[in-house]
Amino acid sequence: MDLFVLNAELRSDMGKGASRRLRREADKVPAIIYGGEQEPQPLVLEHNEVLQHVEHEAFYSHILTLVIDGKKQKAILKDMQRHPFKPKVTHMDFQRVSDKAIIHMQVPVHFINEESCVGVKAGGMIQHQMNTIEVVCAAKDLPEFIEVDVAALDVNDVIHLSDIKLAKGVQIADLLQGDDHDHAVVTVTRRGAADAADESEEEGGEE
Repeated sequence: MDLFVLNAELRSDMGKGASRRLRREADKVPAIIYGGEQEPQPLVLEHNEVLQHVEHEAFYSHILTLVIDGKKQKAILKDMQRHPFKPKVTHMDFQRVSDKAIIHMQVPVHFINEESCVGVKAGGMIQHQMNTIEVVCAAKDLPEFIEVDVAALDVNDVIHLSDIKLAKGVQIADLLQGDDHDHAVVTVTRRGAADAADESEEEGGEE
């Protein structure tokens, strides 16, 4: 089932002036799709439809379906530009993918059981070191999110990238670069130590 479907049309008028007219007069979003064995294609999408999709976290780590002049193409979102203060999307970049294509993608991390965490009950504080993790996998195996259970963490415990179990065929990009890239994902620190670290960072910034 296609979870995210975007209707698009091929765009013929190019240039910054044409893009501004699309946004202002027609409430459209200029975009481009590239990759695969085809040439890059400039597109235009309905802004209202785009806005409904971008409100969902899964939209950014999911295989999307672009219906371009009636023909479906699978793609992932590679870049998106927003207006600095208005709730408007101003440009989107898509990359074509096939089910077997190997892709690199940032996937959101969902931390669970924080309220029942052993270290929190002992007076500690959970600190998220990462909110997304880059994975490498076939497009068909792309996870919507990565779940990290912190229930058993005690004060001073750490979950590293290497501690995370993923489905077969899904790898963490940092770990492919060696053990030096086995970064912390979440830690539990003593509340006083965390406050002192925050104060130290603030003082360093003021200097």
